[in-house]
Amino acid sequence: MIDQFRRFGANLSTVTERWVPDAWVICMLLTAVAILLCIFGAGATVEETILAWGEGVWMLLGLAMQFTIALVAAHACVSSPPVYRFFNWLASLPNPSKPIQALLLAGIFSLFMGYLNWAVCLVSCALFTPFILRRNPNVDIRLLICASYLGIGTVWHGGLSGSAPLILATPGNPLINPSNGTPIVDRLYPVTETLYNNFNLVFICIIGVTALVTTCLLHPRTGARTISPEDAEKILPKPPVLDEKASTPASHIDQFRGWILLAVVLLAYPLGHSIMTRGFGTSWTINAYNITFLVLALILHGRAPSFLRACRNGVDSAWGVIVQFPFYAGIFGLMQKTDLGEWLGNLFATISTTATYPWVVYVYSGFMNLFVPSAGSKWMIEAPFLIPAGEQLDVSVVTVMLAYAYGDSVTNLIQPFFAIPILAVTRMRFGDIVGYTFLVALVCFVVSSIAMFMIPAQW
Repeated sequence: MIDQFRRFGANLSTVTERWVPDAWVICMLLTAVAILLCIFGAGATVEETILAWGEGVWMLLGLAMQFTIALVAAHACVSSPPVYRFFNWLASLPNPSKPIQALLLAGIFSLFMGYLNWAVCLVSCALFTPFILRRNPNVDIRLLICASYLGIGTVWHGGLSGSAPLILATPGNPLINPSNGTPIVDRLYPVTETLYNNFNLVFICIIGVTALVTTCLLHPRTGARTISPEDAEKILPKPPVLDEKASTPASHIDQFRGWILLAVVLLAYPLGHSIMTRGFGTSWTINAYNITFLVLALILHGRAPSFLRACRNGVDSAWGVIVQFPFYAGIFGLMQKTDLGEWLGNLFATISTTATYPWVVYVYSGFMNLFVPSAGSKWMIEAPFLIPAGEQLDVSVVTVMLAYAYGDSVTNLIQPFFAIPILAVTRMRFGDIVGYTFLVALVCFVVSSIAMFMIPAQW
């Protein structure tokens, strides 16, 4: 049975690699679909539709910059010298003759990083995997990559960096304060109501353990696909470049540690003051999250040249967000400035009941994630009709958001976009691993579907 599922996953990967175009092209395909729905579903004229899209293009610039900084700060943290040394030590803990220990280490590390920060998870797991391969030559490389991929495929959207809950908690976000049109929500939702919701905490623990156990059970007793220590050395990341000794007045000024200290104080003190006076729940927003990792990156590097070099390299991982967000914002403009959002909301309300709506949102979010692998922009597109439809069915905003978050996470396991960093480092193809990740995603889907019929409609 497992072999049949594995073959099915490999065939599915072949089909998607052959037929699924670039992410930006998919965005434009979705734009075309949204335009057609506006005209033929919501009854807008062609001119009204085009103008609505154009007005929406620049509505999410603030959000785009927030997510860009998140990726850059994450890369700067992971590429620091202390983290490099820590990875080398941590990879030595498993027994080389027991590959399941290597899978457990990679999986637990990925789940922890995924809960902490989605961007750090992507970058750190990609860089940590070669360290494990070098120290554990008997582990199956395909399943090790699968284990390293679990955080972004299970717990991340219910963790501290979850895009949808952080957007709902951020003052002035477009859902509560759109530049035009009616607000989608009437108040902010602090993370104490979403990320620290008891149901969410229990769910992410269960789904994380489920995925990890499934991955370990799939490791073959014989015939594991391994790589030689020499090949592992070739893909091992190079140690961070150390700053040269200052030799000119300008270089002495550049390497003065006082600039780092000044930046840390200026960033950290207002956040600490907000937490002390307003509480953590209302203070932990996208901005607070970015401040935390910028401060951490500054401290880990210690000097301006090293920090700036790491940030410059990190921009490469953020280019997709920079380019794609304005086009997703155009679709958001269609939702806000035409009757498209209301029409879709009524459609969802028609085919659902209060009991089934969380599962419908979960499945829909997971399906759309295959085509729009940007959770923040996708939430801004879908929230304008998912939330009103939930209100019609007496399903709370928190329940809709959690169902959306869980669906958005699980199909990351079969979505090649977020696998790009780890596949680039390990020099593997997505088709090599998707058979295993598909099986893990299938098990998680079954468990999550049960949970969606148990989640409270109101809190």
